[in-house]
Formats: sequence, structure tokens, C-alpha cells
Amino acid sequence: MAATMSDPVIEVVDVSKRFDAVLAVDRVSFSVERGAVCALLGGNGAGKTTLLSMLLGLLLPTSGRLSLLGTDMLRQRYRVLERINFSSPYVDLPQRLTVRENLSVYARLYGVKRVRQRLAELEGQLELGDFMGRTYGTLSAGQRTRVALAKSLLNRPELLLLDEPTASLDPDTADTIRRFLKEYQGQSGASVLMASHNMLEVERMCDDVIVLRRGGIVDRGSPGELLARYGRETLEEVFIDVARASGRGAA
Repeated sequence: MAATMSDPVIEVVDVSKRFDAVLAVDRVSFSVERGAVCALLGGNGAGKTTLLSMLLGLLLPTSGRLSLLGTDMLRQRYRVLERINFSSPYVDLPQRLTVRENLSVYARLYGVKRVRQRLAELEGQLELGDFMGRTYGTLSAGQRTRVALAKSLLNRPELLLLDEPTASLDPDTADTIRRFLKEYQGQSGASVLMASHNMLEVERMCDDVIVLRRGGIVDRGSPGELLARYGRETLEEVFIDVARASGRGAA
């Protein structure tokens, strides 16, 4: 779905976040347009997860403004929570509940109607059937990643924030998940902002890439534009250039 420059779903204006002596995010500004699939690309400590946490309201910025779906997330976050969701393989669900119980609880918290039907849909789409009855604490890392993604899609969000959406998945399952996410985005018109270290994933899924280093934005463009700007053949090579501050486009 084509994005329109007049209809941003995410607006970040001059946002900084400081943890004591560490400046994790340094005066970052960007917007993401409706229907776009945008990546936050950068090494460990670049500020990706901190930015996602601030967008969700889990962290308060030290300074600056941010909004989702036209709503100020510092003052009126509750107004848009039912229209957004988030997935991260690094955020655990209750260990002693089964996958079905976990998803049922979250579905009710999100106000999902026809919960059983929605769980059955996601069970089939994300191939969860083999472990819906198992307790979450017994799952492998890859299985937990799929459950986290299912949780994030329960309410059919208009805006989906993803942190390493295919972490710990084998290549075949990761490819299936990427195709599913693209189909979901294409059919629903949802907007996606994802942080990823998987360069192939970014190249395949994203229209737009925001490149971060040391808490600041150092470049931005489509995967094709970045490859041309840096004179590289893959985003992995661009990533290395930025991390080492040696690429022609690096700031």
C-alpha cells in the first residue's frame, strides 16, 4: 500500500533519552507514513529498542515529542492502545500458562470479539497447533517468537511495532513469518516499524530504512537508495560501513 506524505502514523520530534551519563537517543526526528513498512537499522546500542519503548510509552523521553496515529503518547496514550501492538521475543509471557491461555487472556485484555475464532485463525497462520496446549515456559526460543507475534496480531493493529520479529527462527520459518507479515500488511493497510539486525529481512520487507548510530539518525532511504548511495550490493555491507563510519553516505 502506498504511503502518503500527508498522513503520518508516527511522528518523532527532537526526542532524546538519557540514562544518567548515557545519552541513548540524541535529538531524533522522523515520521512514518500510513501504510509504510519502515526499519530501524543499527548496531547494538544504536537506540532502536529505546525508541520503540518510548513510542509505546514504556519509557518517557528526556525531551522532545512523539505521537502515534495523531495522538500525543505522553498525554493521551490510552486513546490509541487498542489500535496498536508490539512484538518482541525478549519479552516473556506468563510461564505457567499454556499458549492458548496466554493468548486468550491477552485477547480479552485487548477487547477482541470472538476470541476462539481469532485464536484459531492465528494458530493456522503462524503454525502454532503443535504447542497451543503447552505451557509457555516449556517452549523453545523460536516457538516463543511465534507466540509473541501471535499476541501482537490479536487485535488486528493498525500500527505494529516489531523488535527483531524473526529472532531465533530457522530460515524456513523466518521466511514464512516474513511472507505472512507482508500479506497482513498488504491486506490490512497496517503500518509497521521494525527494529532488526537481519539485513535480508529489511531488504525484503521494508520500503524505508532509518539508519541509527550512537543514538542519532545518520542516514535514511529505501533499501535501493541506500545501496546506491554507499556503492554496495547488500544492506549488510551498508550496515558495516555505517557501524565503522567509513561509508560514503555515513555521517
